[in-house]
Amino acid sequence: MTDFTEISSKYEMNSVVQKSASETLFDLLNIQANDDVLDLGCGTGHISKLIREKTKGKVVAIDSSDGMIGKAQERFSNQGISFYVCSAEQLDYQNEFDIIFCNSAFQWFVNPAKVIKQCYNSLRINGKMAIQSPAKYEYCPNFLKAVNKVKNNKNTQKIFSCFNSPWFFRDTAEEYTELFENAGFKVKKSSIVKIATRHTVGEVCKIFKSGAAAGYLNQSYYSTPLSQEYIESFNNIIRRAFENQADETGQVQLIFYRIYLLAIKNKR
Repeated sequence: MTDFTEISSKYEMNSVVQKSASETLFDLLNIQANDDVLDLGCGTGHISKLIREKTKGKVVAIDSSDGMIGKAQERFSNQGISFYVCSAEQLDYQNEFDIIFCNSAFQWFVNPAKVIKQCYNSLRINGKMAIQSPAKYEYCPNFLKAVNKVKNNKNTQKIFSCFNSPWFFRDTAEEYTELFENAGFKVKKSSIVKIATRHTVGEVCKIFKSGAAAGYLNQSYYSTPLSQEYIESFNNIIRRAFENQADETGQVQLIFYRIYLLAIKNKR
């Protein structure tokens, strides 16, 4: 079985897409020298460290995965960052932060509307929240084409038919905007961007394992037991599918659709 605790040891090395996308969040939020910041869904803490370099204020970083927080504490416990195991739905802060930074985590929230309201309560007046995450139901055509091979393969189709997708996606920026406005936010920017990058097959496999595999190979999202044989077959089918997507140079054009949203709390 694969989940975020299992992949935490290799997450920072493999999460190139997440780290690249986070640069836009830094631009949107423009963190100031004394801002208090909440890193929501911090993973192994590599972004939390970058946040700490931008502010002398309080930096709190949370993630629902014990493994991710354990790795973050192991690496950055001397950086003045408070790391906690906590699901986004369990946030219970009141007017404590100037900034909420949410990078490649929004798609995992079980109850996004509740999370957004809790984030609203956590911010001070004029506080800012920005998210970036995969968006659209066809969030990554490469991944979906590969997974479709698993769905239709005679060795995996029976177990895969018991998979229940854990992800939250919406097809339009307006739908994301509505979620935040319903919680009281003023949305300043909301757009879904198509991002195309080129990678070797091995790199694409690592990117897949850094996030998507924590859903597709997680027992929590299947209504039938996962066997080791299924997991091995799944991984082999996925790799062959990516090999078939490669061009004559051996590289895959990897496409992601991502939502970038900036929201302001301008009233109590």
